[in-house]
Order: sequence, then C-alpha cells, then structure tokens
Amino acid sequence: MSTKSRIARTLAVLAGASLAMTACGGGTENPQAAQEGSTLTYWSMWKEGEPQQKVIAGAIADFEKETGATVKVQWQGRSNVQKLVPALNTNNVPDIVDGPYAKLAPVIGDTGQALPLTDAYAAEVDGKKVSELIPAKYVEVSNIKDADGKPWMLPYSLSSDGIWYDAAKHPGLETAPPASWDDFIKALETFKAEGKVPLAADGDIAGYNSMWFTTALVRTDGTGAFAKVAADKSGAAWDAPSVLAAAKKVEQIAQGDYLVKGYNASKWPAQQQVWANGGAELLLNGSWIPTETSTYAAEGFKFSSFPFPPVSGQPKTVRADFVGWAIPKKAESPKLAQKLATFMLGKKYQDAYGTDAKVLPIRTDAATAPEIASVKKALDSADGVYLQNDGVTAPGYVEKILWPINDELFLGKIKAEEFVAKMKAAQIGYWKDNS
Repeated sequence: MSTKSRIARTLAVLAGASLAMTACGGGTENPQAAQEGSTLTYWSMWKEGEPQQKVIAGAIADFEKETGATVKVQWQGRSNVQKLVPALNTNNVPDIVDGPYAKLAPVIGDTGQALPLTDAYAAEVDGKKVSELIPAKYVEVSNIKDADGKPWMLPYSLSSDGIWYDAAKHPGLETAPPASWDDFIKALETFKAEGKVPLAADGDIAGYNSMWFTTALVRTDGTGAFAKVAADKSGAAWDAPSVLAAAKKVEQIAQGDYLVKGYNASKWPAQQQVWANGGAELLLNGSWIPTETSTYAAEGFKFSSFPFPPVSGQPKTVRADFVGWAIPKKAESPKLAQKLATFMLGKKYQDAYGTDAKVLPIRTDAATAPEIASVKKALDSADGVYLQNDGVTAPGYVEKILWPINDELFLGKIKAEEFVAKMKAAQIGYWKDNS
C-alpha cells in the first residue's frame, strides 16, 4: 500500500471511530478525529522479551492492523526517561513515552512539558469512558495532574507492596493478618519463640529499607504526611512526635533481632531468596516479589501478603505506584498517540498484564494471577492510595538525603533520635541549596 493510500485509510478509520469519543471539559480536540500523520514514535521502558513488552507489542500489532497506522517503537529499557531529558530541548521527541510516575514526574509532568490527556480520559474503551475505567482514588492522587488539574499521565499498570509470606505455612495470616503494629510485633516475637527467623530484608537496597519509615509515617498521619515533612524548608516538621514514633518503629525492627543475620551486609537478591526458600517467615517488599522469587521458591510455596499494619482511626490506604503513558507537548502526532494509549487499555491487554506479565492492571475488572491476588484485594478495598516515597520527587532528595540516612537507621548504625536530627539538618541544607 502506498503512503498516500495508507494515510487516507487511517484518516477514514479515525474519523469513523470519533463517534465513540466524547469531548471533555478541557476544550481540546477529540484525539480520534486527528488530522495528522499516520506514524508515531513510542519510547518504551521495557526491553524485548520482557512479559510487559510482549503485551504491549501485541497491542501495537493489533492497533496497526485496525487503524493502518505505523508505530515506530523503541524498546529502550529503563533508561528511556533519562534519554528523554535532552530530547525535550530539541524537536526530536517521541510521540508517546511510558515509565513509572517517579521518573516521568520530574522530567515531564512537574515541568509542564506534558500534554494534558483530557481527551484520552474522555475516550471510550469497551463501552466505557477511560475516566470510568481508572479508579477515582488513583486519579485523585494530585501528582498525576498538571497545574490546571488535568491529568498528564494515563496509567496502565501499577505496583504496590505488602508483607509477604507463604500462605501454605501460615494460613492464619490470610484470615487474620496483624491488625496493628503491636499485633505485628507479637507475631514476630512468636516466630522467634518458635526458633524461626521472622524477617528477611536485602539491606543493600535503600528503596526497600526506606519503605519501613515512610509507610509507618503515612499510616499514622495519612497520605501526604511524609511529603509535607520533606517539603518543610525550615526542617521543623521533623520535630513532630509522630515522625519520631515512625522512626522508632524502624529502630524496633532493626534492633529487635528479627532479621536474618547478615542482612546489613548482604547483596540483593540473597535475602529474598532466603525468604522464598523458607529461611525467614516475612518479607516487606513489592508486588513484583512473586515474579522475582518464583523460580527458587520452596516446593508448594503459596504467595500471599497483608498490608503494612494499619493504625486505628486512620483511613485504610495502600501504596500504588503507577506505570503509564505521557505525551510530550512537542509530539508530532499527539492525537494519534492518545488513540494508541486508550486502545491499549482494552480489557484484552489489561487481562494479559495481570495473567501473563503477572503485574497489577490499572483496571479493576481485569484478571490477575493468583500470586498477586492478595495485593489486588488490598488495593480494591483501600480507602485511598499513596505513591512511592509519598510522592516526593524533588530532584535528589530521596537518593541523597532520605536513603543514606535511613539506611543508617535500618541497618542498626544509629537510633531513631539521631536519624531525626540528621534528616532535619540534611533537609535544611538541601533546601538551602535548591531554593
């Protein structure tokens, strides 16, 4: 087919499909009524052969077949957003890019260089508007909206976390997980009394270590609590009693003889391997753990998890980290890109994320693998969600301030009071240098 014929065919398909779209308050044009070229470029965070890549590649093939469009996709791997940084200062930008919120936000979302996806959220997929397919509690996370309140990111999958265990060994944890921090500590003490190692942790992964503190604080003070502390240029927020209380919980874990011996000198994935082989009972980690550990899990291992212990009187919240699509304002085919994004939210592909890639689809009606059913249940029943690091994306703050000092606390080198004092001083210096 000639280029001219291909373009004509694509425009006809797009015009006909526009009847399935409705306009939505932003005053932008309908993406499926796009009068633009039939080729778009896509920079993906996945590498060829990865389960998620296979799902997306299949969706793209179907999209090309249905529309006659051409999608030039580059499977760049995790460096795709890093490569986007210099590209944004040129005219050589992709039409669509995917990645985790934590990477996309500081590069394209917070900088105002992302196209508002008003029309994508107004599109219809499987007979429903996209805005109805994305749970409201996810969209309400203000970080995925621009200064005008319009979403700049369209999530397609997410990750969460939980305290993982083998339900074949501990069926009681499925029916009655710890209902408070005190209950959780009692469970750890029971394991110790039985001669078992309560917890495993790969101490060289700072992001895993920091989950204990940030989650403890969010549980006590609610979503946005750590973000508010981190944003305080005076550092005074670190003096709050609840901050010290959260740090003391981490100290309790580090100093309580609950962790596998040598966790503070181990190299990932040694400790999660120990856990999967039955050498420890519990592991605080992400929803990716079943995929990462299934090849060396003990025979008969049944993956399950329960949320970090709740606090009485506080809303039931669960961490949800989005992976999704964003479209640069300089994109040459932004409307076709929005059409592709909404197309890939079809249930066929969302089901494949859940069952084949074994990740959490953004759609609540999508199928999921049994290994992550406990995480999906926690997310579906949660009152609200919070992002990794409570949504803190200030450049370098997490990597240069939080992680190194938190590592000292979690690895047992300092106590809670010293952690708070060091964080306060470091934060004051950080904002002095970055204001």
